Amino acid sequence: MDTDETSRAVELEIDGKKRVFDIDDPKLPDWVDDHAFTSGDYPYKKKLNKHEYKDTLEALQIELVKVQTWLGETGKRVISVFEGRDAAGKGGSIGATRAYMNPRSARIVALPKPTETERGQWYYQRYVDHFPTSGEFVMFDRSWYNRAGVEPVMGFCTPEQHAQFLEETPNFERMPVKAGIHLFKFWLNIGREMQLERFHDRRHSKLKAWKLSPMDIASLNKWDDYTQMRDLMLKETHTEHAPWTVVRANDKRRARINVIRTILNELPYAGKDKGAIGDIDDDIVGMGVEALRS
Repeated sequence: MDTDETSRAVELEIDGKKRVFDIDDPKLPDWVDDHAFTSGDYPYKKKLNKHEYKDTLEALQIELVKVQTWLGETGKRVISVFEGRDAAGKGGSIGATRAYMNPRSARIVALPKPTETERGQWYYQRYVDHFPTSGEFVMFDRSWYNRAGVEPVMGFCTPEQHAQFLEETPNFERMPVKAGIHLFKFWLNIGREMQLERFHDRRHSKLKAWKLSPMDIASLNKWDDYTQMRDLMLKETHTEHAPWTVVRANDKRRARINVIRTILNELPYAGKDKGAIGDIDDDIVGMGVEALRS
């Protein structure tokens, strides 16, 4: 529902109620503000204490430096895929992971839309080109899983291409794993009101405005479509050799800590300090689509 020809106000149905959300209105609606943090059945009522977060994160980042040393000495390789809805916190989680690692061998891959040449290639080809060489840790800020979410929802691929992707991806991912690459796949999950709050924050921040794209605006009333594609993706591509780790991410602090803990727990690096790593929060982290059905 548009209020006039220039307004970007949209009518949304949330929990059976009709809501109007105008991202250009500088005042965040109370129905968003009041429910954002606990939306999506988030198990906590407030953010992790700032000082606890900083101390815990620093200890984990020290462990990540050890990981990078181990990678350099052994030639091992790591791929970490970060997926989630728009504004789920992918970039922040990547930033916290890479903050004190040497950028020469800890790379971030965030690809733009494919070129005409890339559209004519094998679908996975442009992603494989960025896979790690000996000693590298590569983080994908979105990945080949564009074809499981954004593309089918927004009409950028055919239903046949989408179905083919879901069928072929488990076998595709088996190849780097069999070659010895450690592969992590993270789905950062946020509630609907939390996404709206973050979109609104981006729209009205001079520092973050670049993060809000026309695609984000177009997706406002496609929440259910994205949910359907997310669940199908997790169901079809969660495998023993390449499992999905689902992280509830309404609180960015808890999400970042648990992402890093997951990586550290799985890697057999030298000098691992299990006490510094701490325990995974089972209220935040789960595996596969079943993690979203609690």
